[in-house]
Amino acid sequence: MKRVLPVLALTVAGLIPVWRYAPSDGGTTTTEAAQPVPAPASSGGTGAGQTVFAGPTIDTEKGPVQVEVTFEGDEITAVRMLQQPNHPQTTAAVPKLVESTLEAQSADIDTVSGATITSDAYKESLQAAIDAEGAAADGNNSTTTPSDSSDSSGSSEPAEPVSQVVAGSALDTEKGPVQVEVTFEGDEITAVRMLQQPNHPQTIAAVPQLIEGTLEAQSADIDTVSGATITSEAYKVSLQAAIDAKGA
Repeated sequence: MKRVLPVLALTVAGLIPVWRYAPSDGGTTTTEAAQPVPAPASSGGTGAGQTVFAGPTIDTEKGPVQVEVTFEGDEITAVRMLQQPNHPQTTAAVPKLVESTLEAQSADIDTVSGATITSDAYKESLQAAIDAEGAAADGNNSTTTPSDSSDSSGSSEPAEPVSQVVAGSALDTEKGPVQVEVTFEGDEITAVRMLQQPNHPQTIAAVPQLIEGTLEAQSADIDTVSGATITSEAYKVSLQAAIDAKGA
């Protein structure tokens, strides 16, 4: 018995630190890397006086870069990345590029250190969107007088329709993201391009049919492609958002 008691005493003493330092469920915290917050998406939700223009996609060795710009009058009010490289330096650089754009109200901004390739592609796509908005604004604001538009015989030539590129909203589906970009000449839809689409055989086969249907109907009132219902429905929603944004 004299030997048993010390053993028990040591056992109890050994357990005390375990009880004392057991972690409390209410006191633990987890930290996750903050996700980049995108600039406000304005396609499909533009207010009066707002226009949305998507710059071209610039392919870089890091990945594609594409910018979408929202204007209120001549002011840049929002910038959103439609495509960007999945790279930590790009993720860190984009908020700085967007902030600089809103401050400078132009593409004349500094390159972000460590993200030169993405910065240069961003500025190129941004400048193209700004140029497109300027061309549209010039076309909408131009006025003609009989002396400007007619010759001595009194004949006149109609002004050429203004080209405008508008990106629809991006929709997440169970197959993957879907986003449409629409080119207008005046009120006519002249081209449709997929900015995002699921990498799926049925989607790849369906997209040309959806685009053809859009160009024929000149609206989002088109048939769903059999076997690609999910993509078709998302396509039509994004397309309608682009049409609505253009008309806003």
